[in-house]
Amino acid sequence: MTPFFIRNEQYNFIKKQAAILEQAQRSVHDLKVLESVTYSVHTKIEGLFPQADEEQRSLLQEVTTLATSDDFVRYAKKLEARLVVFPAITERQIEKLFPKNKKLKLPDLKALDYRFVTYLHWIDVATSKLYMVYHANGQFIGVEGKYTPTHKKGFCFLCSRYEEIVFFSAVTRKRPAQASPDYYKAIGNYVCMNGEACNANLTDVTILERFVNEVNGS
Repeated sequence: MTPFFIRNEQYNFIKKQAAILEQAQRSVHDLKVLESVTYSVHTKIEGLFPQADEEQRSLLQEVTTLATSDDFVRYAKKLEARLVVFPAITERQIEKLFPKNKKLKLPDLKALDYRFVTYLHWIDVATSKLYMVYHANGQFIGVEGKYTPTHKKGFCFLCSRYEEIVFFSAVTRKRPAQASPDYYKAIGNYVCMNGEACNANLTDVTILERFVNEVNGS
């Protein structure tokens, strides 16, 4: 049995599904419809963990037994105890990810609750730069780029939630086979200005991983 098996984005997904079930319990009076919603929620949650052992599956199935608001709150707390912590990273390790930045602004690592981190995300107002650090295949991957404030809310391309956004543009390291020495390509999109909000909203890392890989030429 692995006690910690739920990643932050999976935890967010489960909470989102649990909220759908809770809302259905309040508003749906047809038992067959409610059973269908319950089955759908459980199936989607279970689908995130194809390798789950018996004890883990039992915990995930508990969502189908929740009946009151307090039940849902307690269930979220039980899930928190099973969260996989984002790997410990030092300021020195971050500096090595961005070697060209001699005066790199670092995030406040001590202020982070690593249970609720899928990727590090911080901005440097002085240089108009946004930085990301993701962990995949046993290593940290850094992404940096320019950001432009929009001073408005919109949908983040990573978490798909309506938050205050900035336009983020990063230069990709991927080069066509016959590219000239001065080849240059930037990838831009709208992303949450607040990294904590993005991490709290993120329910899937597919787009995040695709973006990180494309920028880094993987």
